[in-house]
Amino acid sequence: MNPSIAETLAPRLAPLDLDHRLLLLREFIPGRIVFTTSFGIEDQLIAHSIFTQGLDIDVVTIDTGRLFPETYELWERTEARYARRIRAVYPQAAALEALIEEQGINGFYNSVNARKACCHVRKVEPLSRLLAGVSGWVTGLRADQSQARADASLIAFDETHRLLKLNPLADYTRDAVVAAVEEFSVPINDLHAKGFLSIGCAPCTRAVLPGESERAGRWWWEEDNKKECGLHVGEDGVLRRGAPQEADQ
Repeated sequence: MNPSIAETLAPRLAPLDLDHRLLLLREFIPGRIVFTTSFGIEDQLIAHSIFTQGLDIDVVTIDTGRLFPETYELWERTEARYARRIRAVYPQAAALEALIEEQGINGFYNSVNARKACCHVRKVEPLSRLLAGVSGWVTGLRADQSQARADASLIAFDETHRLLKLNPLADYTRDAVVAAVEEFSVPINDLHAKGFLSIGCAPCTRAVLPGESERAGRWWWEEDNKKECGLHVGEDGVLRRGAPQEADQ
């Protein structure tokens, strides 16, 4: 994949709405495009756009094995609503068994390194397998979700996976996303109404308190203000830079 395509597409994507951004990507990029969903409110809006437009974009989730019951229930509701199957990828059994043997079932609470090791086995490695040979990757990143994601751009070349990464909601606010899901009656996670603004694995997610950022409930026991699982950032917690725009989901 030619990295310069990101530079070509960026100004064309900017004035478009979500539907037309996804449509342009599909028309412009050859090969397989994958959208990775964690069933958050942004992901549900993107899935709605893909499904209702009948776009040839694979919708896939990484099932870590530690998701909330409400997330699995939403997964089922979403498939029923759009009559489309959402494929899952899972951690490697041997690696997961070794992780639990080493740190225990909830060992990720013990240190940042232990938590990152769990995220790597349950999320990062499965993502790498999923994206092998893929031309385009669609994500639900928004720039205003957290300080770590402030540099998220609409499109960039992902050097790690050697593909184009589209964040079609990068410039959307949460209020704009909420308004859209309400307008189109998009199914969303019941946990959002209980203060869970960003939802990941159950042991690592809590409801946010008034005045806290959206992602304050993720790995809340860690003090670092750039908390990420590793899907979109480097070891330093900073959003991975792409080329040529030097931005990345």
